[in-house]
Amino acid sequence: MIKVHGVSASPFVRKVLAVMAIKDLPFEHIPQMPFTDDAEFRRISPLGKVPALEDGDLVVNDSKVICQYLEDAYPQPPVYPTDYREKSRARWYEELGGTRVAEFAAGIFFQRFLRPVMLKQETDEALVESLINDKLPPMLDYLESQVPVDGFMFGDLGVADIALASPFVNASYAGYKVDAERWPGFAGFYRRVVEHPVMAPLLAADIKALGLSR
Repeated sequence: MIKVHGVSASPFVRKVLAVMAIKDLPFEHIPQMPFTDDAEFRRISPLGKVPALEDGDLVVNDSKVICQYLEDAYPQPPVYPTDYREKSRARWYEELGGTRVAEFAAGIFFQRFLRPVMLKQETDEALVESLINDKLPPMLDYLESQVPVDGFMFGDLGVADIALASPFVNASYAGYKVDAERWPGFAGFYRRVVEHPVMAPLLAADIKALGLSR
């Protein structure tokens, strides 16, 4: 059976769990914090990052590589477009979601939740204000121009949608909400993603694990 290592509140682990759900693949989820000194986990993930996936004797690291592996190994239903031009766009959105969008949106979660609650450190509110007021708006302007009016980026829910929305899920756990008046297109897109039957159970599990209320 496939094993997925990582905590579901990570936007990168969440992406892999969502892909597993879309493809209806049985798997064992092993909650694993990143960057631990656990020798067994370091054997699987030499960088200490999550997620890591085991499929038989194969170990795959990095959420992008994992999702592309799952698409190749278990192609139905697809989570990337089949047209090569559209697939290149989907990979770009996945890259963007996992880099700058995660840095800015999930950065709010790190500062306002993980630092005080898990690390017992003070929040850098100056950095949070910069993320909210300086870093995120240009990114949201771009995303507003890219998302569809209805539905998802390439038909059914796929990796591109999950990668773009997932960091904002984490930001929402720290009290951030996309301004629906300023960015109505992206706000609507985000709502469709998080309310999808694949995503809703994952977020409910997050909220329970993090001790949050909605």
